[in-house]
Amino acid sequence: MILGGDLGGTKTLLALAEVVDGRIEIIREQRFSSTDYGSFDHLLEAFLADRPLVASACFGVAGPTDGQTAQLTYLPWSLAAQAISQRFGIAKVRLANDFAAAANGLSVVDPAFIQTLHPGQPIAHAPRVILGAGTGLGVAGLIWENGRYRVIPGEGGHIGFSPQTTAQGELWRWLFDQNGRVTTEDVVSGPGLTRIYAFFGGRPQQPEEISQAALAGTDRLAEQALQLWLSCYGAFAGDLALHWLARGGVYLAGGIAAKLLPQIDNSPLVTAFLNKREHAALVKNMPIYRLTAEDLGLRGALALAAE
Repeated sequence: MILGGDLGGTKTLLALAEVVDGRIEIIREQRFSSTDYGSFDHLLEAFLADRPLVASACFGVAGPTDGQTAQLTYLPWSLAAQAISQRFGIAKVRLANDFAAAANGLSVVDPAFIQTLHPGQPIAHAPRVILGAGTGLGVAGLIWENGRYRVIPGEGGHIGFSPQTTAQGELWRWLFDQNGRVTTEDVVSGPGLTRIYAFFGGRPQQPEEISQAALAGTDRLAEQALQLWLSCYGAFAGDLALHWLARGGVYLAGGIAAKLLPQIDNSPLVTAFLNKREHAALVKNMPIYRLTAEDLGLRGALALAAE
């Protein structure tokens, strides 16, 4: 029996699985509201109440980790692999960045959950990049090595926000005046959509409310906020594509993308992605894919637990 987890600031997914003929078969999966628990130990205690015998575990965490310890960025959760191993009787416990786990999930995700936003001209075994806007902004790269993709984790969401238009420049100034340094995650995330809406003069609302109002066409400010958010998302994805020379593809994951992108016009995102001046021809050949599997990070964590 193996155990996998995808630990985020909003939700946590856990699953028990077995490896059968080289395939990971999930036995039990459960979703939790992360903020309902003061610590990850309390949440894990609830999931493992029946005391199953677990040989190895991997948890993808929304925050930096050295593989043995981790601190979630937006929750007061501190994790230590050795302590979890001892408390729950799990011989092998591994911690991974949540988007490193998601990147590992690309090798096991059903192709039906991968949709093309921009076809490009993909090259086999070329570098890839995966990013996703949710509570935060996760980023990981993948390079081909020894017959498989090797995942390079990082905290790319905390790169400084780079305005590409006058409106984005005004947004940067507005955010800077409030808190100083502005990161891309301040803009390209669920909370970022809320900030953009406030920048346009909207009253405080949750990102889900803003996006639904924009989709319904009942709130002009929400529509403007969503358009700007999409263009910022696309511009950053294009910058990452250039950084990695991601001719293998750029993959958009994360909760808000999975929920929003199927319902809206994606052209602002794609246009901003392609708007790279002298390198426009280069990024035109880089595919953009949308991942609709909400348990991508969980499956990637299970794959790491099975190694």
